[in-house]
Amino acid sequence: MADRRDRRGLGRGLSALMADVRPDRGDAQPRADLTVPVERVVPNPDQPRRRFAAEALEELAESIRARGVIQPLIVRPHPDADGTYQIVAGERRWRAAQMAQVHDIPIIVREFDDTEVLEIAIVENIQRADLNALEEAQGYRQLMDRFGHTQEKMAAALGKSRSHIANLLRLLQLPEEVQTHLREGQLSAGHARALVNAPDPAGLARRIIAQGLSVRAVEAMLRKDPAPARRRQAARPKDADTRVLEQDLSATLGLQVVVDHRPGGEGRLSIRYHSLDDLDRLCQLLSSAR
Repeated sequence: MADRRDRRGLGRGLSALMADVRPDRGDAQPRADLTVPVERVVPNPDQPRRRFAAEALEELAESIRARGVIQPLIVRPHPDADGTYQIVAGERRWRAAQMAQVHDIPIIVREFDDTEVLEIAIVENIQRADLNALEEAQGYRQLMDRFGHTQEKMAAALGKSRSHIANLLRLLQLPEEVQTHLREGQLSAGHARALVNAPDPAGLARRIIAQGLSVRAVEAMLRKDPAPARRRQAARPKDADTRVLEQDLSATLGLQVVVDHRPGGEGRLSIRYHSLDDLDRLCQLLSSAR
């Protein structure tokens, strides 16, 4: 295990890990290292994804019955059981292969340590098609908090724009009530983005749900009737550098940050949190920066 920790210490970044998981980005499928009995492959017990839609699994099983497992699973040698492999990426295919009663599956074997396996599992979850905007934002926040990845590095490794990641991270600034509405599908991601800068996001969210307001209607409402605080901001517009700084700090912390910079160099920086968990995380970040 020591050599694995040393390799991690040498700085294998997210892009390098993703290259190992997606060794072939062309149209052709990557070639398997081995074909092994399905019972010699086991899931990772620390996999953050726990739910697999039954209907989607059955569709995949039907495809496997007809064509076999086309894309190999990424695995590592099991740390505690010789001759067995632990799934790094591809648990859906493994489950569907069992449903299809397939006896052998193709695998690509990689040497990953426990930290790298968790990192890849989070990325795999981010790339799920059925992920909602808040779940995707939470995945990015995990990568930043646990592994120290910047927005730029995540954007490059995952093929996303930095603005896409920054805009999603801002959703984590919303009150828990609004996040619950978004998680349950009562609000769309467009609604949530509009609510980030609203003076009373929870109250407006309840109004959106009750009246069935569209995203455009909400945006028009906020433009037409800004809150007093936003009127004061309009009376003393902030320069572009200050606005960018606010956006970067807000995205990095996952909390709403306001910079009130005044002539002469003095000013005030305000950070709004919505729960004791937010405050605790902020204190940990500030303490670790010393």
